[in-house]
Amino acid sequence: MTSDFEPPPKNLSILASVGGVVTAAIAIAGLNFWSTYLTRSQISSVETPDISITQPFLVKEPEADPEEVARLDAESLVLPGDPISPNQVTVSFIPYVAPNVGELTPGEIAIARQAWAYFQRNWNDETGLVNSVDGFTSVTMWDQASAIAALVSAKELNIVSESEFNKKMATMLQTLATMPLYKKELPNKVYNAKTLVPVNYGELEKREEIGWSAIDLGRMALWLKIVGTKYPNLRSQTEEVWQHWQVKRLTRRGEMYGTSIVKGREQYNQEGRLGYGNYAAYGLKLWGLNVNEALEYQTNTAYANLYGQGIPYDKRDHKTSGANNYVLSEPFILDGIETGFQSLPKVFADRILAAQEARYRATKQLTAVTEDNLDRAPYFVYNSLFVNGEPWVAITDTREQHQNLRFVSTKAAIGWHVLYNTDYTRKLSNFVQTNLQSDNGWYNGYYESLRQPNKSLTANNNGVILTSLLYKQVGKPLTVWAGL
Repeated sequence: MTSDFEPPPKNLSILASVGGVVTAAIAIAGLNFWSTYLTRSQISSVETPDISITQPFLVKEPEADPEEVARLDAESLVLPGDPISPNQVTVSFIPYVAPNVGELTPGEIAIARQAWAYFQRNWNDETGLVNSVDGFTSVTMWDQASAIAALVSAKELNIVSESEFNKKMATMLQTLATMPLYKKELPNKVYNAKTLVPVNYGELEKREEIGWSAIDLGRMALWLKIVGTKYPNLRSQTEEVWQHWQVKRLTRRGEMYGTSIVKGREQYNQEGRLGYGNYAAYGLKLWGLNVNEALEYQTNTAYANLYGQGIPYDKRDHKTSGANNYVLSEPFILDGIETGFQSLPKVFADRILAAQEARYRATKQLTAVTEDNLDRAPYFVYNSLFVNGEPWVAITDTREQHQNLRFVSTKAAIGWHVLYNTDYTRKLSNFVQTNLQSDNGWYNGYYESLRQPNKSLTANNNGVILTSLLYKQVGKPLTVWAGL
């Protein structure tokens, strides 16, 4: 991720990447307009023994008062928080497998098909690259990795044929193995998805090299390894992509590094904070890079109590390091689904989810927060449990707060439910299913205070949904399923 930001061109979207925490954030977004909108409803599910993430039994959710929620949120923070005992803060050698995984129901297949509709609409046949935001031909490596994950999921869930899968994947990998690179080293942070021109975040025709994101490349590395291992006929092509990269400057002394262009000069910065940093480092480790320091999850970890739950956070915040230390759902969900919590202790994810459920119990506001695009300015926010010393903040990479734009995330709701399958996660999943369908994929979320959908459509949101359902179908972490 990068702190570079361009205002959205008129009538267009700004594209967003969800990689990285260190060079702050890729703020990219989409003003997405559709002629048909989903009828909005204020409904969710009652608790039910049905383990399916479909078939919601609907009741009226009590409407939380935003001012009262804000007061309770502020009062919920206690520092320092309750730590996790050292004997619990370990990564298990045995990858975690969620309860009640197994064959998808017809309703769950329908959810997957709905998510795949985004990729059908936003695939660029010339390159095999996928628009990060609906209708805007710009792409980051994080979002292209989400597209790889989505294509694998669609094949394994019998949404696309094997021949279509092979054709699309071959085109995509050929592009990734030959695309122009930043300084002939590593993929630029963003490209024109049709022409492969390296660009910035708003101008699709002007060639501009703006650096690389180590976080984005870590996610791409992980999915290249999954594809090459699971499908031996594609292994040589995935290896050609890796060999195309000049990785010498991607790591240094066990840490990940990225670059940005500031006032015409390159800045070379350490990337990664607790969460995304560990997850991305695991992907680079699979290719043999030294990321031992980036994978470390105790030295810089502290705890903050939120509604009585001691959540982990990275002590290296903006004040001390110049980088925002967002605490978000997505890196923990991805780590669970893709690796079985091999880059972070599962107990961290337990606490992150427990704090969001505790907020719901105290405020009656359904809570599943993470970063994503918005359908209005500022177009991208980090919905954080905790960041830079503050609780429950919706913040941009430049630290502007937009509390009225915090939303229940679709990908987070479904991802948490697939991993944990509790009464609370079922309530989240049923709520987003009821409120956030569109003809072109799943909307990103539902605004807490505005009480309406966040109608942005993105590759990452729909890709995480598909990947979550693949995990449920195969019944094991995807790296294990692939044979890594």
